[in-house]
Amino acid sequence: MNTPKLRGLDEFTLTDLEGIRMLLRGGSVVDWNRLNFASEGEAEELTCAHEIDLADEADAARAEQVKESAIDYLRRHFDFPVPKAVAKKDLVGLLMLASSKGHRQICACAILKVMHIIHHLEARELLYLLPTADEEVFQWVEQKVYRVMAMALANDFPIVEFIGGRKNKDSLYTKLLSKPDVSASQIYDKVRFRIVTRTAQDIFPVLNYVQRNIVPFNFVIPGQSTNTLLRFHDVCRSEPALARLIPQLQIPLDVEDGLSPIDNRFTAPSYRIVHFVADVPVRVPSKVLAQAPPSAAALGHTIFIQTEFQVLDRATDERNESGDASHRAYKERQKLAVMHRLKVGRFSR
Repeated sequence: MNTPKLRGLDEFTLTDLEGIRMLLRGGSVVDWNRLNFASEGEAEELTCAHEIDLADEADAARAEQVKESAIDYLRRHFDFPVPKAVAKKDLVGLLMLASSKGHRQICACAILKVMHIIHHLEARELLYLLPTADEEVFQWVEQKVYRVMAMALANDFPIVEFIGGRKNKDSLYTKLLSKPDVSASQIYDKVRFRIVTRTAQDIFPVLNYVQRNIVPFNFVIPGQSTNTLLRFHDVCRSEPALARLIPQLQIPLDVEDGLSPIDNRFTAPSYRIVHFVADVPVRVPSKVLAQAPPSAAALGHTIFIQTEFQVLDRATDERNESGDASHRAYKERQKLAVMHRLKVGRFSR
């Protein structure tokens, strides 16, 4: 197994920076107009993060199948012209073409966006067909994340705390009772991980490591990111290596303020965190696939498990755990709201 590498800010590529911005904003890759891979090696890293090994015949065939389905969809519904030279590209070739310029770049981007959707939907279908309980599926994502983070800790990455866990049933009951507009299908933190870095300056490099090895940037769940800790434009402007990349960003730097409003009424205004939810790709064990219905064979071997991540630095963590922003105070406010709703309902005067 290769020794993991933590990239310093001076080693960041445009792809690294765009990926972190996506994570902090909770945006959708479908809204992008281009990719920014500088080399095939960088593009291949993304496929590996998706649990796709293009050296494996089955994986390569699956990628080709999804590509053909995407092209067929574009031609069938939009009469979308796809040049033969583009249609013949493999996945890495499409990623590189989408990072270039001109008409073929636009075609490659369109194909990749549809591939993203098809792959995601078929992975969801595969999950429903598997003869497994949530408990076993959660174990798969935990094993993957623990393995990646154990390598980081073993190599002295600037991480002072890493905790993983699952929300217990009582916590799920309390959350659903406290938020009238939330259903069970909208609970995204059944599996969650918390990472505390040594300093605030370590957050971007650690987020980059997570994205390169656990959460590809295109599987951040849109609308489920909360960033009350780091102003993206301030970090970019204050770091010379990142400042050089600003003119190449897809979205102008000043379009957004960089901090998210707190949308949880039980969270104190002083609470600071980088929080995001992602569909973590997990490779289904062969023995489990062998027990699935025959129709599962056409859906690949990858499923996605919605997972919550919380990232912050040690100083911020210590401030959060004092006074009104503490977890204890949060839970107390939540419990009071549940008790009020149980006793007198939501709309009582």
